[in-house]
Amino acid sequence: MSEQKPPGEVAHGIPPNTYNAHCWITGKPDIGEGCWIGAFTLIDGQGGLTIGRGCEISCGAQILTHSTVRRCLSERKHNQVDRMPTVLEDHVFVGTNAIIMMGSRVGHHSVIAAGAVVLEETEIPPYSLVAGIPARVVRNIRAQVEDWKDGKESELCA
Repeated sequence: MSEQKPPGEVAHGIPPNTYNAHCWITGKPDIGEGCWIGAFTLIDGQGGLTIGRGCEISCGAQILTHSTVRRCLSERKHNQVDRMPTVLEDHVFVGTNAIIMMGSRVGHHSVIAAGAVVLEETEIPPYSLVAGIPARVVRNIRAQVEDWKDGKESELCA
């Protein structure tokens, strides 16, 4: 028989949050109104994270504001955890299993494709579709976004 957990505590040890019972939010990120965060995501607010209004973060995505690479590779002789603020402007869509590393800024109305890795200190312009490892701008999607805002049909990848 499994042990019963008190109300508000989940069996997998992830602290409860208002976005999704199966995502991990650390620190105190500034998350804008109307955001949706999928299951099995990591939202790292320890180094300063701002997520704008109306963003959607798909399952398994990670948004980071810290790095322990230097500490790990120096066999902990360099014990510092590096931290840099990360910003997602308004209405950014982050695809499944995408990673946005510390110090990055993603412009409004942008799409980070599934599995993309946005490297540290990368600046993504507004209205960008980015994909790949490392993530690169594939195209500008302003026309499609404006069509959708006007209620018109338009293909994102046409």
